[in-house]
Amino acid sequence: MSPLFNQLLLPFILAMVLAITMGGSGTGPAFSAAFGANVIRKSLIPGLFGIMVFLGAIIAGKGTATTMGKSLLSPEFMTFTVVSIILFAVTIALLVANIAGIPQSTSQATVMAVTAVAVYFSELNTQKLFLEIVPTWFILPIVSYFISLFIGKYIYKPMRRRGYTMPRAQNENLKPFWNGLLVLMSLYVAFSIGSNNVANAAGPIAMMTANELGISVNDNFILIMILSTLMVAPSFGIGSSIFGAKILQNTGKEIVLFGKFEAVIIAFVSASLLLAASLVKGIPTSLVQLNVAAILGIGVAKLGTKNIFSKTEVRRFFLMWLIAPIISFTLALVMTYLADIMGYLDR
Repeated sequence: MSPLFNQLLLPFILAMVLAITMGGSGTGPAFSAAFGANVIRKSLIPGLFGIMVFLGAIIAGKGTATTMGKSLLSPEFMTFTVVSIILFAVTIALLVANIAGIPQSTSQATVMAVTAVAVYFSELNTQKLFLEIVPTWFILPIVSYFISLFIGKYIYKPMRRRGYTMPRAQNENLKPFWNGLLVLMSLYVAFSIGSNNVANAAGPIAMMTANELGISVNDNFILIMILSTLMVAPSFGIGSSIFGAKILQNTGKEIVLFGKFEAVIIAFVSASLLLAASLVKGIPTSLVQLNVAAILGIGVAKLGTKNIFSKTEVRRFFLMWLIAPIISFTLALVMTYLADIMGYLDR
């Protein structure tokens, strides 16, 4: 094997390990609604999830891959050592969240790892981070919550009172329609995950590969990103198989009991907002938080604010959402410093 192959091997292995952890974390937002409504078998979820994530990355992942690969940190700094540090830091942060059974934002953890390296080199694109990415992290979950709350109060509740939402004895023939629509929405969510989250691993890997091979970034970045995606995306399905069951249980069964109409709302609102962020601005953002915000909006419409926000699971979600990005940032910063003083960074 060539020295270049050996050098690229470790980051690619780390990228696939990261994709496995992202697959576990992303399973909840994609299929928790369908699983909670009991319309899909758990054994089918990893395969469907992996296929749709791959399609989302190939078809709609260009913008976020570009952001993660070269918009926050100058491309020349995406070296073998730096990319390995970024991927390792994010993997550890997400692994902690997966072990805790809390769906975590892969995008926020990755952005914070890249930010740590950029801060160390004094190369951070502050305009991109503070004027585009961070505001999106706060605004979109709020939008998701209020859209879902509005639909729950003014569309879902009146329809339910009239008997239109849940197939019962008098309209049992609608049951296959709701089941099919809910599965379709779950696939749509997985597609949106592919458009946004695969770039967390594929973007830095693509940039590093271009640098190590001495290839023009502007001319060949998309081709290399696609090749990187072909290696990274299938690992999402593997992660779903390993970590998905516990996260499905937490998000699908323990926050609120879903009906099929509610589950469709949750899936459609969260996936549409994430896909818009990916296509319009290439903003890596949190589908996990969009999904949980939509769940909370529907839950408040059904059960009231006090009953939902007092739940233990909700408090644990908020705590882990703070902890994981901090772990990622701190670990990446410390490892970059250690690599620098040990002479592993080209400066």
